[in-house]
Amino acid sequence: MDTVVSGQEQNSQELNLEEITRKISFLDKWRGIFSYHRLGANNATPQSHEDKHLSADETKEGTGIPQPRGQGHLPSNSLCSIPKPSIISSKSGGFPISLAMATKLRQSLFGNTVHIFSSDWKRAYFKFHEPFSDLAFALEMGKGGARGLQMAVQVSVLKYFLFTRKGKDCNFHSLCEISKQEQKEVLAAALADILWAAGAAQKATVCLVTEDTCVASTPDHPGDGVTERLQLFEFLEKEAIEKFIYDHLQYFKEDGSHGVILFLYSLLFSRTFERLQKDLDVTTPHLLQPTAGGFLCRQAVLNLILTGRASPHVFNGYQKGKSQELLRGVQTRSDVGYLQWGRDASEDNRLSQVGSMLKTPKLPIWLCSINGNYSVLFSTNRQLLSDWKVERLFDLYFCSGQPSQKKPVHLIIDTHSHLWEKGQHGDKRGPGSRFSPVEMAIRTKWSEATVHWEGTSRFP
Repeated sequence: MDTVVSGQEQNSQELNLEEITRKISFLDKWRGIFSYHRLGANNATPQSHEDKHLSADETKEGTGIPQPRGQGHLPSNSLCSIPKPSIISSKSGGFPISLAMATKLRQSLFGNTVHIFSSDWKRAYFKFHEPFSDLAFALEMGKGGARGLQMAVQVSVLKYFLFTRKGKDCNFHSLCEISKQEQKEVLAAALADILWAAGAAQKATVCLVTEDTCVASTPDHPGDGVTERLQLFEFLEKEAIEKFIYDHLQYFKEDGSHGVILFLYSLLFSRTFERLQKDLDVTTPHLLQPTAGGFLCRQAVLNLILTGRASPHVFNGYQKGKSQELLRGVQTRSDVGYLQWGRDASEDNRLSQVGSMLKTPKLPIWLCSINGNYSVLFSTNRQLLSDWKVERLFDLYFCSGQPSQKKPVHLIIDTHSHLWEKGQHGDKRGPGSRFSPVEMAIRTKWSEATVHWEGTSRFP
């Protein structure tokens, strides 16, 4: 009898083991199916049976992309890996770039169709520092001419982290508690906001790289591996473009994605070549400036990111040039601003003076050009530029974007201290000493301000 019972128990254990093994196999099967449909063989989003029957009003005109029903942000999945480089299927909607469009694109950027992006531009993409760190809000910056564009995007990213997130305190401590998921959501929102503003809040375009070559290379129009394979997606609603960018964020934030180039292309197509022609003047025939081994962004590109319009200059309104030609500056006060110290000796000093439209934005965040190097200056106090009492004594934070900087520099600004009080606020320079370029940039906004470097040595 004991032998029979023992055999039954053994059979029961074997059945339980088989059941467990079957369930694990079943889970592995569905995990594989989920991974496939999440990313697709070519990173394309598959169309569900329900999507096939959407009305014309529920899809984007000319793209076949379903309109989002709410934000619908997908959670991150550590089990999924993204192939490099990121290439979207040519059957995923949108429309391919034409030779005429590619020609216009290069002429607007380089002034000709022969030049192509340098290697530092091709390597550039949008990557955050580690989450839950002192620089969790900051993008990592590479070397080369793309840094100016990346820093300008950083300003918009800061705007969302500080003043747009619901249910989050607006303080520096909150910037150090940003998760990877929040980084993804804010990057998508910031990129969408910039493109939507460039499109005059009417229509915006996102460019991705497709698997097919759409434009053949010629001696007069050489291929670069990106431009000739562009797929363009147009959107008529800001919420739709934000969701699309979020769902395809790997094309902007992964190594090998050419993310900065794709964003710059999206920016120009969103603005349209017709609007760009009206924005620019004789001083800026094209948007990138050749330099040793690469290209730098001209002011028009930075202003397009900051203000939504590719104004070539930083002064307010319009001014007359040396030949009485009409030169275009910044027309309206925008959410974020710009400060500048140091200039190219070849520039007209009168034209390089930053006007109040950029010096006094709606929110206390500035892109800074200091001796040609780009950085960011910001305050966590939303009232700084709307309440004169707050400007008596306040905090600013400075990020250089240099790899050597491990956390933002904390600055205390006193705009009403007297000469005999300066020693009390850390201004202990000896005779003949100079203010640092960072301090001089701050003084272009707050003249005669005393700057105390809290917990760090003064930058040279």
